[in-house]
Amino acid sequence: MSVSEILIKNADVVLTMDDARSRLAGVDLRLKDGVIAEIGQGLTTAGEIVLAEGCVVTPGLVNTHHHLYQTLTRAVPGAQDALLFGWLQRLYPIWSRFGPEEMYVSAQIGLAELALSGCTQSSDHLYLYPNGARLEDTIAAAQEVGLRFHPTRGAMSIGESDGGLPPDALVEREADILNDCIRVVDAYHDASEGSMVRVGIAPCSPFSVSRGLMQDAAALARDKGVMLHTHLAENDEDIAYSLEMFGCRPGQYAEELGWTGEDVWHAHAVKLDGQEIDLFARTHTGVAHCPCSNCRLGSGIAPVRAMRDAGVKVGLGVDGSASNDVGNMMAEARQTMLLQRVQNGADAMSADEALYIATRGGAEVLGRDDCGQITVGKRADIAIWDTRGLESAGSWDPAALVLAGPQKVRHLFVEGREVVRDYNLTTINLSLAIERQNSLAGALVE
Repeated sequence: MSVSEILIKNADVVLTMDDARSRLAGVDLRLKDGVIAEIGQGLTTAGEIVLAEGCVVTPGLVNTHHHLYQTLTRAVPGAQDALLFGWLQRLYPIWSRFGPEEMYVSAQIGLAELALSGCTQSSDHLYLYPNGARLEDTIAAAQEVGLRFHPTRGAMSIGESDGGLPPDALVEREADILNDCIRVVDAYHDASEGSMVRVGIAPCSPFSVSRGLMQDAAALARDKGVMLHTHLAENDEDIAYSLEMFGCRPGQYAEELGWTGEDVWHAHAVKLDGQEIDLFARTHTGVAHCPCSNCRLGSGIAPVRAMRDAGVKVGLGVDGSASNDVGNMMAEARQTMLLQRVQNGADAMSADEALYIATRGGAEVLGRDDCGQITVGKRADIAIWDTRGLESAGSWDPAALVLAGPQKVRHLFVEGREVVRDYNLTTINLSLAIERQNSLAGALVE
């Protein structure tokens, strides 16, 4: 549905995630021309009215790390119980058979799953381009589903024959990588306020590209005014590789290459030490925390409490659907809270803080100060959660969604357009997309 003005009426609670973390009761929200135009009681409109009695309203959740193509390789035998490097070696040969259709359909499914979990904005890290696949295959899917999108042009350039992890068939020439980064940024990046697509540059990891490409990518990103993204310090293997190959820890390597700053965010950061946390805080470098994937691959518990206390920007990511294997942002918020409590005690993280990280925290990591909070003038990215159902029955605090609340959103608005209505996507034929996805997955299995 595309309506210029929508009134969300009589919300029980609005969790604004503004600077004061205001919690508003019994209010209306007027959305107009893609922004939050008015917040108050007894508001009227000539446009569409969406009733929100019995509901908690939050900013849309923001996913800061994903590999959407992996929704075609969930629960692959031989990868289900492997550590990171073995997991990759099992999956690389399967991914090498992908093409444009696989990239497009898997992105549709992944983004649809995110939307139904209350996510209005997602990044994506696509670092392999077999058989004619291109970044715009995923951009087209995001435009159809209707989510705000931050795709990153990833890359791998060091194959097995050069001592890298990926097979040679999946790596690219570094000159070709840089040229395609220029192409996609020029064609698709929109830096304007409220933009629906921003493009980043994202060499896959320090163990799959050269030092030179990391430096060249940083220089190119700064010349183009776009953000940088990669995997860093994900597990013990990652640290050992960095010490052996580079003679330093991952944080120091990143700093030497120009990979710190407010225009950089790193995925995982599970094994950062105190000095690296201080480095990230000092340089305003962001982190995409992926708790379910880190558990699934046995990578460890990221020091999110220490990062937050030091002032590091932290958002959440579902990571790829071959390493999670789910794309539910509310589940990630809950897992974040639980893991910090396991590590640091029951008072280490509140439900409200976990939800803040999932909303405004993610927007800050992606450099989107126009999103992530319910304040007049910010973008109209809104999630409405019905707390009258089974999951919230008996809850004394329905606003504690991460503790006892629905993990599926009732209504979802992106840029003021309704993407989910009464638990169903309004933008694509989801049944048809699932059928197509399963057909493609079946062909890969055979």
